[in-house]
Amino acid sequence: MESRIASAIRLELAPVALIWADRKPEPALEFARSKWGCVMFLMAAAAKGRTAVAGRETFGCWGGGVGLGFGNQYKNFPGGEECFCCFLSHGIERSEQGDATGEEVGASVNKGIAEGLRRGERYIKTPELAAKFIQAMPMVDIPARYVVMKPLGEVDRSRDDVKSITFFVNPDQLSALVVLANYDSQHNENVIIPYAAGCQVIGIFTYRELGRESPRALVGLTDISARRNVRRQLGKDVLSFSVTPEMFDRMEGNVSGSFLEEDTWKGLADESCRSTGR
Repeated sequence: MESRIASAIRLELAPVALIWADRKPEPALEFARSKWGCVMFLMAAAAKGRTAVAGRETFGCWGGGVGLGFGNQYKNFPGGEECFCCFLSHGIERSEQGDATGEEVGASVNKGIAEGLRRGERYIKTPELAAKFIQAMPMVDIPARYVVMKPLGEVDRSRDDVKSITFFVNPDQLSALVVLANYDSQHNENVIIPYAAGCQVIGIFTYRELGRESPRALVGLTDISARRNVRRQLGKDVLSFSVTPEMFDRMEGNVSGSFLEEDTWKGLADESCRSTGR
């Protein structure tokens, strides 16, 4: 399945489809069972042409399990959801409970994350606010065993149960997608930037749009940890832009006759290519 949008905005990385499936594709990149990994590693691999998959025991990290739609995996964080709220905020003070939980994380994941648990990521000011953040998250337990991440060019919409399509873009390309998302709308708020992990914007936050009468596009990869994780694979100036299949189809149908065929966009795209030497 090819994309007119990808061609018009001169996308270098493949758009990636998230697909719900009960059978694992072969071959596919997948984390080892119950081993830590960032889902955005898998998304980056798919953007570079490989098929990747995550299952209920191979989603890499607790936030990734939540993000792909495998229920509230924060309950399985060492020490439970309460400890995860501390992890998001100011950490667990050195105490008998904190040291024990840190040792458990160090044994099951790695020492770096264990130390992060003690100090906290400090992305949310207090554990109480972190708890509210989790409560507001559109968690879902999807009716499928796997989430497949596949380059859009290899997707068969008649067979694949596509739930989300993501473009990895630079600021100029993002600007074009924002304009295109609003091109045929009666209002101008068709793109949002939720605060969430990179995988959660691509996954459950986009899944939520499936049930809306007027689905919105979502800008992501504002997650600092995810940006650091995939910087080598995707580059330093990349953000994500995710849409439902319905919104993708509408935007695809609007490429012809739009600003994407006019000199303002073409000139900007040419300048961007020259500045990067591509």
